[in-house]
Amino acid sequence: MSAKAKRGIRGWLLCLLLITVHCALITPTPASADVGRGTEEINFVEITPELRKSIDQGLAFLATRQANDGSFGQDRYGKHVGITAIAGLAFMADGHLPNRGAYGPNVEAALNFVLSSATESGLIAADTSHGPMYGHGYATLFLGEIYGMTGDARVREVLLKAVRLIVDTQNHEGGWRYHPQPFDADISVTITQVMALRSARNAGLSVPKETIDRAITYVRQCQNPADGGFRYMLTAGGSAYPRSAAGVASLQYAGIYEDDAVTDGLQYLVRASRGLGAQGGGHYFYGHYYAAQAMFLAGGGYWSEWFPRMREELIDRQQNSGAWSSNHGETYGTGMSLLILQIPNRLLPIYQR
Repeated sequence: MSAKAKRGIRGWLLCLLLITVHCALITPTPASADVGRGTEEINFVEITPELRKSIDQGLAFLATRQANDGSFGQDRYGKHVGITAIAGLAFMADGHLPNRGAYGPNVEAALNFVLSSATESGLIAADTSHGPMYGHGYATLFLGEIYGMTGDARVREVLLKAVRLIVDTQNHEGGWRYHPQPFDADISVTITQVMALRSARNAGLSVPKETIDRAITYVRQCQNPADGGFRYMLTAGGSAYPRSAAGVASLQYAGIYEDDAVTDGLQYLVRASRGLGAQGGGHYFYGHYYAAQAMFLAGGGYWSEWFPRMREELIDRQQNSGAWSSNHGETYGTGMSLLILQIPNRLLPIYQR
């Protein structure tokens, strides 16, 4: 074979390879390989035209509530790193990253506010924060997701300190409470720290195994064996939907997916969610935010039964302005609703199983 013919064959093979790669890049991932879903097929349409319209209106409203310094939360809490992080994550869940995408500038501004709120101790908190470990957990999750998707070096430095603070403030029971002191714990703060640690670990940072093991022990001890739900604290109260959703999600994000505690907790949520609108009271969005993730990570019938009902309910609750009203302000309600409704986008690394 002549040299010219060999070059022609090589060129044809290279062209074929490039076409194959291009097709692989533009071909959608089949439902059977969705992130966080194992090999289970999805038997319903997740993203409907009505959902897309609702999300677009919600994002547009959210963008109008950002302050000049990049913060969110003024309608209820003033400058708040937790609500700023929730809003930033809501934009990211639609594919916008710092200065990338239509809402990229909003994400960049939110990021700058969160970074500017970081202290030398590692705590991320604005002056108006109440119960700063809530905000710290969401802010650390936000930074973990950004670092995992962008590799931004300035984010890594703050994220490392934020993770170290979480590890150092875990109490003897294995949980966390409102303030960065290892004296007390409740399940609602604990889930925010567990998610933050999972995000950081997904992004490549080191998280001590013993920290996660102790958190698992704490969450397990909060479960009520009588009904599978979860208490607020080890010795306080009965089961309730928001705290039970947080309990199940805590175990899943700690790496426990197939376990009697998870199954019992999911079954409790299934029974309790028969009246979705009645669940949570003042913690409606908080409870459904964690329930959405618990059901998604469980997959199968849990997700296919729960999400269509939740999607319809949230769309019905949306105001003409694009906002969702909540006891904690429209920014919070809108950010949480958008995070629930955009789970099918599968764009945030935290949803990986």
